[in-house]
Order: sequence, then C-alpha cells, then structure tokens
Amino acid sequence: MSAKLPIVVAIPTKNEAENIAAAVGSVMGHFEAVVVVDSDSTDDTRKIASGLGAEIVPYEWDGKYPKKKQWCLDHVRPEIPWMLFLDGDETPSPALLAELRQVFSEPVAEAAFDIPLGYWFAGQRLRHGYTIVKRALMDRNRCYFPVLGDLDAPGMGEQEGHYQPIAESVRRLRSPIEHEDLDPVRTWFDRHNRYSDWEAWLELHPEVREEIRLAKTRQGQLFHKAPFKPLVSFGYAYFYKLGFLDGRAGLDYALAMSFYRWQIGLKTREGRRTGRTG
Repeated sequence: MSAKLPIVVAIPTKNEAENIAAAVGSVMGHFEAVVVVDSDSTDDTRKIASGLGAEIVPYEWDGKYPKKKQWCLDHVRPEIPWMLFLDGDETPSPALLAELRQVFSEPVAEAAFDIPLGYWFAGQRLRHGYTIVKRALMDRNRCYFPVLGDLDAPGMGEQEGHYQPIAESVRRLRSPIEHEDLDPVRTWFDRHNRYSDWEAWLELHPEVREEIRLAKTRQGQLFHKAPFKPLVSFGYAYFYKLGFLDGRAGLDYALAMSFYRWQIGLKTREGRRTGRTG
C-alpha cells in the first residue's frame, strides 16, 4: 500500500452501529489517523470502530460553542494539520482516495476542499438530481466554524448546522464521498424533521439567518432567497437536474426534499401565527 495520506479522518458519531464498520473500514490504512469522536453511543458503535483499529475519543457537549466539529479541529490529533470529516454513513470513493494522493503529492496551497457527495436514497445510488457538496477536508490552522447565535434553536444540538466552515481559499474536488445510510428510511425523515425545526427557527430570527446565509455555499445562498421553495426544490432536482433519470428513487428523493422545504415553511408560518419563536 502507498504511504498514508497526511490527514486525520474524524468521524463524529452517535449510535452508528449499522454504518460504522463500512466508514472505518474504508479509511483504515489510507490516512495517518482515523478517530471516531463519539457522543455516548448506547449501541456497539465504539466496540465495532475500535475493533477495526480506529481511535475512540469520547465527546460530551456543554451546550455552548464550540460545537462538535470545531471541537474536533481544536482537540483531535492537533499535530496533524489536515482533517477530513466523514459522517458515520460515509466512505471515500476509490477515485477520491486517488485524487487526494495526487493533491497531497506536492505542497497544498488551498485551505480547504469541497467534495461532492455520491448520495444514496432508499437503497439506490442517485446519479442525477440535487447535488450536495461538503467542505469536508480542511487545514485546521486556516479554517474554522463560525460562532452563531443559534444556541436556543431546536433541532441541531451539538452539531453545527447546515453551513460551511470559513476558509481562506477553497478548491472543489471531482471525486465523491459516498453517502449510503443503511438505517431504515424513517431515520432520514426523523433527522430532517429535526433539521426543519432549526431551519424554521432561523426564519423567525432573521439576524441569525443572515449570519448563516453568509456561511453557505453559493448554491445554498441562491436557494436561500428563492420563493415557493417546495416547488422550486422539486422542479430543480427532478426536471432541471434530470432526477427523473434515476427512476423511482429519483422521484422519491425529489419529493422528500420538497416535503422537507414544505415542513420548514409550515413550521415558520405556525411560529409567526402563534408568536412561538423558540
């Protein structure tokens, strides 16, 4: 095997026993260190990850900033400047590993890299539709997650919300991280129900919403301003981005994301009607 990439992989987890073996197994031997940062899982997440050779670091949120990813940047293997964040249900594609070896074969000027997700939904790899890009790889000395006024918001808790870390300079890579959640599809809806609580809270707190808008990707900023978001979301993913070519899974995902946007709007209108903003 080639020399290890000079990167620490940080995998924030909580109850990821269904997925963690694939995540850890995909990176062991390729990177300088693999660390599972676990928030008191009650399943076998730690046991499985440790058995595959990952380091285990316990994490307990104190209810304040920094949240979990910034805490990783501050505390997890600080002697290694570069950190790649993977979710517990993500694996780097072989093409991404090869691309990273090419990037790190010479001095790296950029402070961070945006990486596309190869997204799986309802058991199928989506080839079209809405594309998710994550700023997942960064030099901890030149990047940080912003401190925002959303500690009172529901839905996110210890994790940073749907925004990008701030970086001095960024390059987008071509090859994907594969995002394949093996949990039942209901867990997707459970997560996005919580996420929509956070998004609706932001709509009711425009000063924080503006802070977060500035920390989103250009695509995220444009969509942030769009009217009729459920319809725009469906039309963009299913027709403009050719989601219909993915068959039933493409339709299901476009509908699910449209429903997510509808939830945000409905919860926002309820908050304005009732005066409940927390």
